[in-house]
Amino acid sequence: MAHKLIILGAGESGIGAALLGKQQGYDVFVSEGGTIKDNYKQELAVNHIPFEEGHHSWDVILGADEIVKSPGIPEKTELMKKVREKGVVVISEIELAYRFSKGKKIIAITGSNGKSTTTALTYHLFKTAGLDVAMVGNIGVSYARQVATAPAEYYVIEISSFQLDDIVEFKPNVAILLNITPDHLDRYDYKMENYVASKFRIAMNQTKEDYFVYCMDDPEIMQHLAQQPIYSTLIPFTIMKPLKEGGSIANEQLQILVDGEPVIMSMYDLALKGKHNLYNSMAAAIAGRTMDIRKEKIRESLASFKSLEHRMEYVTTVKGVDFINDSKATNVNSVWFALESIEKPIVLIMGGVDKGNDYSAIRDLVKEKVKAIICMGVDNTPIIDALSKDTPVMISTSGMMDAVREAYAHATKGDVVMLSPACASFDLFKNYEDRGRKFKEAVKAL
Repeated sequence: MAHKLIILGAGESGIGAALLGKQQGYDVFVSEGGTIKDNYKQELAVNHIPFEEGHHSWDVILGADEIVKSPGIPEKTELMKKVREKGVVVISEIELAYRFSKGKKIIAITGSNGKSTTTALTYHLFKTAGLDVAMVGNIGVSYARQVATAPAEYYVIEISSFQLDDIVEFKPNVAILLNITPDHLDRYDYKMENYVASKFRIAMNQTKEDYFVYCMDDPEIMQHLAQQPIYSTLIPFTIMKPLKEGGSIANEQLQILVDGEPVIMSMYDLALKGKHNLYNSMAAAIAGRTMDIRKEKIRESLASFKSLEHRMEYVTTVKGVDFINDSKATNVNSVWFALESIEKPIVLIMGGVDKGNDYSAIRDLVKEKVKAIICMGVDNTPIIDALSKDTPVMISTSGMMDAVREAYAHATKGDVVMLSPACASFDLFKNYEDRGRKFKEAVKAL
């Protein structure tokens, strides 16, 4: 009898897990409570993987040998309670992918914020050094899909706490924990310590041969380390004082010390600006050093890194107002990261084809940081209904030119106007790239 693998949730991680499971000879079935995107449906059909959408067949699911659960499904759901009662083994897609990529080098990055940037930067560093590396996880292609379709020698993985909740053997050679701030506490019984413990699972299987890279300036991390020892080799980073081992700042220079010769470069040569990016740059550089990447390559990478086009891409500054193109943010989660990373007041341009978005995830950040929302789409009702109580100004426009002009009119010196749509683009544009380019054109025409 083939191993019965049931995948709950058909997003990128669920589809990746299905492809890998099928490739490894498992008997795979995908169950999605909502609707499955057309491109994913096609992939399942082409690969002869049976699926259901719009409901869950409990009897089928409870008959599984093993379940891969999407990170988006909370434990509180009726279905998960039944699964736990029955005692079916539940793993995350990360765990499944790890099972079939043992012996490869894994750099795993988690934290409440800065994950995407640090992941992209670490990938850039390994790529610049000429290594066979893939960037996977929350930042694009799922880890399982990569293992199934284009396996690499090195994996740089962005991991959320939800993905860590269901690992069993997953063990990165380098685990990076950037910071821990209260986030998603609804999934952790509103207990900060549960959320912290969940982040620390990234190191739970590590041994002395592995590295745990962490921010010394984060009180939650330090408190947890004091109470719960970790068995891996610890490498801290800080901006508060020089260190003998790890990453630190002295005389406006970044210093990375890992086994031997230091990597030293001026803070002003770093491609990424801002305090939070000092931490991200140190973490990536430490990961590079643990893998013996030459210091010239590390310096070169930290200086040459470009944030991805249409992903928090700085366009220009007009009369003290910064314009940022984050057109790639086609879901609410991406907008959360975008809002989270900006310190200045924000005028947010959003809208497009709403795929049944749940905007509750960004409500707190909108309340805290967004002074106006400019909607741009054929139908802006979902955004207006969801967020109008959380921001003082909510305006509807029907195209990019109008949206940019309205946003500029509501911004004052020191603000940021950001296109971060949370929606697909095909009501007004060909794709998110086209939308991002139209935004840049409209900004330049101001």
